Amino acid sequence: MPTIIADAQNLLSDLITRYSSRVDYLMIRLEEAEGTDILLRGDKVETLSEGISIGGQVRACYKGGWGLSCFNQLATIQDRIEEAIAAARMVGDEETILAPIDPVQAICRLPLTGTDPRQVSLAQKKQLCDRYTELLKNVDHRVTTTSVRYGDSAQKIILATSEGTLIQQSWVDMEMRFAATARNGETVQTGRETTGSRKAYEDLTNLDAQVEKAAQRAVAALSLPSVKGNTYTVVIDPILTGLFVHEAFGHLSEADMAYENPDLLEVMTIGRRFGPEELQIFDGAAPEGHRGSYFYDDEGTPATTTQLIQDGVLVGRLHSRETAGKLEETPTGNARCLNYHFNPIVRMTNTWIERGKTPVADLFTGIKEGVYARNWLGGMTNGEMFTFSAGEAWMIRNGEIAEPVKDVTLSGNVFQTLADIEAIGDDFYWDESGGCGKGGQNGLPVGCGGPSLRIRDVVVGGETY
Repeated sequence: MPTIIADAQNLLSDLITRYSSRVDYLMIRLEEAEGTDILLRGDKVETLSEGISIGGQVRACYKGGWGLSCFNQLATIQDRIEEAIAAARMVGDEETILAPIDPVQAICRLPLTGTDPRQVSLAQKKQLCDRYTELLKNVDHRVTTTSVRYGDSAQKIILATSEGTLIQQSWVDMEMRFAATARNGETVQTGRETTGSRKAYEDLTNLDAQVEKAAQRAVAALSLPSVKGNTYTVVIDPILTGLFVHEAFGHLSEADMAYENPDLLEVMTIGRRFGPEELQIFDGAAPEGHRGSYFYDDEGTPATTTQLIQDGVLVGRLHSRETAGKLEETPTGNARCLNYHFNPIVRMTNTWIERGKTPVADLFTGIKEGVYARNWLGGMTNGEMFTFSAGEAWMIRNGEIAEPVKDVTLSGNVFQTLADIEAIGDDFYWDESGGCGKGGQNGLPVGCGGPSLRIRDVVVGGETY
């Protein structure tokens, strides 16, 4: 891998010293990245590439105004510093407020537990995708369309600031996505599976059963009845719980959203009750081994674990240094950028609901008619409103799982849904398939986790009779 980082630390320190007196805050971030991208649609290769990216960014802050300048030629760095400083001084007219952190000097690498994907040839990765494509196609003759996507990325960054921070950090991330569409006449159904890892290439090589499930669900759904649209007590599995806590609640916990929206800030008042006493929600990059894990965020703030809801009550939110400073709270290490083209903004890392005490089998007890939903097919959020599509679902009748159904969408208001949680299961699962999007920065790796949940009065969309 080419390197601009090895000899850059002294240069960055000299540049920071030379220019920092002209602004309130100055940061230089250099980045090297290399990765693989493969996309197969059926037997057609749509993408098959390996790439290397080298570049950096300069961020300057003056009287609360920010300037950003990006580059991929180190020889132009002084011009880019001048640009960032000029932009910051042009727009700054208030006060620079950044919550304090201790400057740190560190070299850190997120450890792998197995094979680095950079040690695996492009041909081998393509063969893996071919094998999974064949698995999808061979499940049933009614599978008409398949897609398999493989991606890996290795990033190394160096971060230097006018406050004395100098950090070198590196990691490797991998992800695979599978989809199969089955058709029977005019009826079309799709099944999906996604997985990811920051541990080892081997985590992606033994997914036969998971891949086949995507096609099996698509085929099975062809002959299933649609759920009758209604309001039900619903039991969701840990994967849907992870999706719910990330999409529906996690984004509302990002303090830049609250700071920029006074109405949301009023709703997200620290100390307000949102759920039952058993409900505990966390976010943090400090837990090791997940796709949202790291040692320092892209402002040099150490990774933490932040409790967002404690005993059903809102006790925290996610911060950059600027949002923490403006709201007079503590930075949480949640300022992240996808790469050197983007500003760090407040982003989730690993977000989870803690396991509860109710045995999973007991979650169904007493439900005369309800819905059991597992896995996810898609979803969207709009502020505090959400709609998610379940990957598979069954009716619950008289406390027992009954016939399978399709076209199950779960909709509601996140705050009302949290309040309607009736029981929290004693199981737990980490879903490492997440790629989060915000502010044009899509595909940022995150982890989601949680137990099964029982929730009353959920609007379930489906067929109307």
